[in-house]
Amino acid sequence: MREAPADAASLTADQEAVASAGLKGMIPMSGTGERARPFLDYVLSELADAGYRRAALIVAPEGDGPDPLRQYYLGEGRPARLTVDFVVQAEPLGTADAVWAASRWVGSRAFVVLNADNLYGVDTLRALRHADGPALPVYERDQLVRSSEIPPERVAAFALLTLGPDGTLEDIVEKPGQDAMEAAGPRALISMNCWRGDARLMEACRDVERSSRGEFELPMAVRLALRRGVVFRGLPALGPVLDLSRREDVSRVVSRLAGVEARP
Repeated sequence: MREAPADAASLTADQEAVASAGLKGMIPMSGTGERARPFLDYVLSELADAGYRRAALIVAPEGDGPDPLRQYYLGEGRPARLTVDFVVQAEPLGTADAVWAASRWVGSRAFVVLNADNLYGVDTLRALRHADGPALPVYERDQLVRSSEIPPERVAAFALLTLGPDGTLEDIVEKPGQDAMEAAGPRALISMNCWRGDARLMEACRDVERSSRGEFELPMAVRLALRRGVVFRGLPALGPVLDLSRREDVSRVVSRLAGVEARP
């Protein structure tokens, strides 16, 4: 998000400031004259619509200056429909490490983990909440691309899934590359890094080894949990999944959210 594309995306001054700070979830989604709702408000609103009542935001340690995210959610942006807590990840060591940082907050409960820069849809989040044990939403590649308006080449950086005949997860390959994704075909099964887990997934996040990119990654922790015998059920899901990964996504996501009321 901090990197401006070659054909510099058109952002407002407020959006530019937040993007430059790398605070994807705090990028304003409304236009001039409207209340500047950050993208994360829509994520939290969907969670509340799906019946969730508690959420933890994984954040970096507080620095010398004010933290816009904490300031907002402890002040004017404090949600009315769910309780938001802050969990500190001491260092940015990857998504599995971020989940493990929340282990004390989660305790012995089942939990759902999702990206703060993706909007998955209420039906998907509700299905995860009602799932009987570990689970994940499963998308078909071309339907996801069409409904979400995601550039097709970007899907190669998502995770490619293999499900068994009974609909349970057999394998996951993070960032398989364009050739592997094309070989899997238009109905290739995709993960958008949204999971329901329990203590066994949390333990795998604790124990997983670093990836080739030097991080502790959640898909690799899932593979470790699979090897340990944990069963993850694939829940068929439909897009769109609004993805706010890059600056060029901002105008598209703002347009898709026009007229949508965020009520976290």
